[in-house]
Amino acid sequence: MNKTSKGLSRRTVLSGAAAVGLAGVARAQAPGEIKVGLIVPLSGIYTRPGQVMKMGAEMGIEHINAQGGIKALGGAKLKLVVIDCGDTTEKAKNAAQRMVAQEPDLVAATGSYLSSFTLAVTEVTERAELPVLTLSYSDLLTDRGFKYIFQTAATASRQSELGLPTLMKLAENASGKKPKTVAMLMDNTATSVATAKALKERLFAQEGLQLVVEEVWTPPLSDATPLIQKVRSAKPDLLLFMPNAVSDAKLGLEKISEFGLGQGKIPTVSFSITIAEPDMLQSVSPETVQGIMTIVANWGSKGHEALIAELKAKYKEPWMTQNVISTYGDMWLMKEALEKAGKADRNAVAQAFRTMDAGPSKYYPGGQLKFDERGRRVGAGVVIVQWQSGVPVTVYPPELAQAQPFWPKKS
Repeated sequence: MNKTSKGLSRRTVLSGAAAVGLAGVARAQAPGEIKVGLIVPLSGIYTRPGQVMKMGAEMGIEHINAQGGIKALGGAKLKLVVIDCGDTTEKAKNAAQRMVAQEPDLVAATGSYLSSFTLAVTEVTERAELPVLTLSYSDLLTDRGFKYIFQTAATASRQSELGLPTLMKLAENASGKKPKTVAMLMDNTATSVATAKALKERLFAQEGLQLVVEEVWTPPLSDATPLIQKVRSAKPDLLLFMPNAVSDAKLGLEKISEFGLGQGKIPTVSFSITIAEPDMLQSVSPETVQGIMTIVANWGSKGHEALIAELKAKYKEPWMTQNVISTYGDMWLMKEALEKAGKADRNAVAQAFRTMDAGPSKYYPGGQLKFDERGRRVGAGVVIVQWQSGVPVTVYPPELAQAQPFWPKKS
């Protein structure tokens, strides 16, 4: 073989090797699976919400993968990584630290449930530049100037602004007069605090409501008797009861029933999904909760019938709370961001969330699949749910309503 032949052979071999190397790189850049995180309470007093958030995430990922995965990444499939954040802010923060340390290839996450937990978790994820979607309500979440948190729900103050006037109109239409006095019983979690702040600073005065009882407890609630005794003594026209732990809600409702204040004796409204959890019926009768309403960020509603049926069949859940439908929607939002980003990279996914404009929302009430400069979903609305015949159904807004609302008449 002459020099030229040797050179050509060497160049041919080298270029062939380079091609093989480039092909290897290309394969590495088109992953077979993409990890997304779900950090929720799966132990302690908030286990129940965490369990149903996991159901929503699993359903979303199953549907996305069955429909071809992430098409911009060659059909790569999503893989759910589940982290238990426990039932205290310290446990939540530690869980977030483990998540970012042990799962460096996560491209996005969702969850946390309580705003108090989400505040702690996102301090960690912000430093790790991991984009996080959350259904948590606290205004503080997106008032900190963070760039990697995206709030799909209306904030607590916004929910109050949207929900309370609607309730007052409903009361006036049904009974011929507006409530004048209100009692407020709440836990001291971040969501409840933010909700109460908006109510006390603006909305009670705006709606002509006088606050006659205000009681705050630290979960778990040990005895609801002193709280309900004060309500009975004050005889308010309206009771706002805001627990975020199922055990607390049960204790409160049991005592309301025991003191003869249920079934519309004092119309009761919440700002929490907890009051409408299926577990409520383990402690109180359908008659006791009849007519109770709650203002929430999301709920299984008109248009979600197929998903609700699947949830019932697969997980034996009697209805679809906001924890299921929102977490399901979060999986589709992550898919949308990955398609837009074109790569499994957390910074690219975060930028996709920031610049996304994906049209009307399908799995969250109101507004667009678009986030403002603070990370709040544009136009996010509320849902009002009411217990009717043993089932909490959507009664507002009209386009999502499964039944007509009624106002329990005070006797």
